[in-house]
Amino acid sequence: MSDGIMSKAATMEIPINSNGNTGALAEDDGLEQDLQQVMASGPNLNETSIVSGGYGGTAEGIIPTGSIKGPSMQQSGSSSSVAAAAAEEATRGVAVEKLETVKKWGLNTYKCTKQMISERFGRGSRTVDLELEAQIELLRDTKRKYGSVLRLARALTNHFYNMVQTQHALGDAFADLSQKSPELRDEFGYNAETQKLLCRNGETLLGAINFFVSSINTLVNKTMEDTLMTIKMYENARLEFDAYRSDLEELSLGPRDAAATARIDAAQQQYQVQKDKYERLRSDVTIKLRFLEENKVKVMHKQLLLFHNAISAYFAGNQQQLEQTLERFNVKLNPPGADKPSWLEEP
Repeated sequence: MSDGIMSKAATMEIPINSNGNTGALAEDDGLEQDLQQVMASGPNLNETSIVSGGYGGTAEGIIPTGSIKGPSMQQSGSSSSVAAAAAEEATRGVAVEKLETVKKWGLNTYKCTKQMISERFGRGSRTVDLELEAQIELLRDTKRKYGSVLRLARALTNHFYNMVQTQHALGDAFADLSQKSPELRDEFGYNAETQKLLCRNGETLLGAINFFVSSINTLVNKTMEDTLMTIKMYENARLEFDAYRSDLEELSLGPRDAAATARIDAAQQQYQVQKDKYERLRSDVTIKLRFLEENKVKVMHKQLLLFHNAISAYFAGNQQQLEQTLERFNVKLNPPGADKPSWLEEP
């Protein structure tokens, strides 16, 4: 009997669920029904617990699921993705903008180079303002001549400064010999006083020449140079204007289909922009040339009168007139080596 029962039990089918586990026993039917009710009721995962010790474990291994930041981590990841996408989009925008700038620069350079070559070989026309061109050429010639005067005045200053220093040393030598040569004391003393007087007048004249040189330097290397920079901008604008004008004329002679009409309209807009720029700079150059001429006459009138009066008074030996000349033109004495006290001031 027992063998039959065991044989029959061995041949009984054991039900297998979808997970490969053995089927529930009869005494677990109540537990299965409870689980089905729990699943059907749909509990909130934030209110459940994860038992680390398995079913029936103690409460020490329970981790509240509310402490798990799953949604926050997803939100953080999403924010990072959005920020990365925004940064990539900004970088792409900057790259596109730079590419457009380089493209426009290349096109403008090509047009201007083409226009320059055409003008140089006599195949292209250029816009010419005869009166303004004459004034510009006159300014450049004036700057060259004034620059030559400035170099000569600086050379005169250096030579005269060396002469004053030589007279200073010679006066000291005469004064020393006057003390050590009793038989020639008076003769050496007269010459020492003469050299000291010449040094005093020479330092005064050096102050006048330095003021002259400083004023001419400002006029040539600042005032004139600023006007020439504006002229350079005007000449570049003139070249660009003629380049776009020639381009518009070439397009106007071609066919008039839809694409050509669009190109002509774009060229017309660029031509107008360059024309406005050219006319604005031409007006600026005209105004600066007029102001420069007025300023040049005013400055040179004062400086030439100062230079003449100071040189004449010095070589005439008129110390009083020399000092009055500097006072009249508000020239402060600042000879080379003014950071050290003059030997005349030494005890």
